[in-house]
This record gives sequence, structure tokens and C-alpha cells, in this order.
Amino acid sequence: MNGYRAMRQLRALVLIMVLIGCTAAVSAIQVIELQWEDLVGTFEFEDPFEKLTSEQVYDLGTYVRVSRLRESDPSRVTQSMEDESRKAESRLEADGVDVDYLLSIAPEVKQKRIKQAAAVVPELDGQRVKLPGFLLPLEFDEKKVTEFLLVPWFGACIHTPPPPANQIVFVTMEKGYDNLEQFAPVWVWGEMQVKSTQRSLYLVDGESGIDTGYTLVAEKVTPYKPPTDN
Repeated sequence: MNGYRAMRQLRALVLIMVLIGCTAAVSAIQVIELQWEDLVGTFEFEDPFEKLTSEQVYDLGTYVRVSRLRESDPSRVTQSMEDESRKAESRLEADGVDVDYLLSIAPEVKQKRIKQAAAVVPELDGQRVKLPGFLLPLEFDEKKVTEFLLVPWFGACIHTPPPPANQIVFVTMEKGYDNLEQFAPVWVWGEMQVKSTQRSLYLVDGESGIDTGYTLVAEKVTPYKPPTDN
């Protein structure tokens, strides 16, 4: 009889240990509450234009503007404009600014700035997250939206220019969300994927391609309610 009781106690102990293990595993899967600034990554590069003073930037702009006008339509370049351009160039040379070098690397710097503005955070890949934003519907299943863009401000991509790709999240939700209101404020829960896409957004005046830096597989979407202090 004592042996039977001991066996039952052992089984109970094993069950308790299993339950503790399951609870620990569940609690280990944490949901990270994100804000939009958390989606902005880093892309470091040396930008020589950042070393220019505001006066040097103005002089460089003057020189470039007159030079381009001289190439496209010389008749529009007045003597005063030529004088202003030469003075700007002289001041830049006196400051040790290599105008020809800056103009030669300007296209490359522009592309790097675009990458910098759209840099993502690789560490977010595979994380379960919670993110607030405004819902912009893309695809529907009857009366539910199954694909949408999540954007950080009201009117983004339609009433205002699109944000950088790292500030737009493409959301898929298999079971759908029954609020079809454009720019409805929502909370979205799900798995974040650092995965860029381009989605087609159909507007009144045509179709627009929107670049996104993240994809979120939604488990739950709820109307937005701001956090409350306890």
C-alpha cells in the first residue's frame, strides 16, 4: 500500500514539474510593445555634406543652380547670377571645400541617405510584438480586411507622402479584421518579420507602389486605446 502511495506521489510530482515547465515556456514567449521609433535601424556612412556649414551649403547650392541653368538655358543666366556663382565658388575654395569632388559623389550619397532613412532593425525578426498605428486596408474577405498597411500617422500614403519603408508595416491576418474604416486606429499583435515588400495601393487618381520594411503576421487586432497609468 505504501508503495502504491509512493507511486502516486511520484506521478503527481512529475505532473507538477511538467506544468511548471510549460508555464515557464509560455511566460518566456514575451510580447514586446513597440513604438514607431523602435523600428528605425542604423546605416552608418561618412557623409561629407554634413561637415559643411550652413553658409557653405548655401554657396554650393548657388553654384550648382547657376551651373545647371547655364547648361540647360544659357540665355536665362544674367551677369549678376554669374557674379554670384563665381563669388560662391571662390568662398568655397578659400574654405578648402572641393566642389568638384562633392558634385561627383552626390548621387552616391543620395542613395546612401535613402538607405539610411529606410534602415530596419534585424533583431526584431521573429519577435512577437504589439504595435499601435493606423490601418490602411488592401485586401478583403467579404466584410473583413485580411491585408493592410499599418502606418504611424493619419493620412499617410494617401493624404500625405508615404513614410520611409521602416515606418510602414505590411500586415496579414488570415481570419481578418471586421473594421474596414480607412485609417482606423488599432493595436496589432503578432510575429514581426524583417521582410521588405512593395504593395499596390489603389487611389482615386491611380495606383501607387508602397515600399514596406516589415511584415507582421497578425494574431489579433483591436481598436486602439492609449495605455493607462495604474
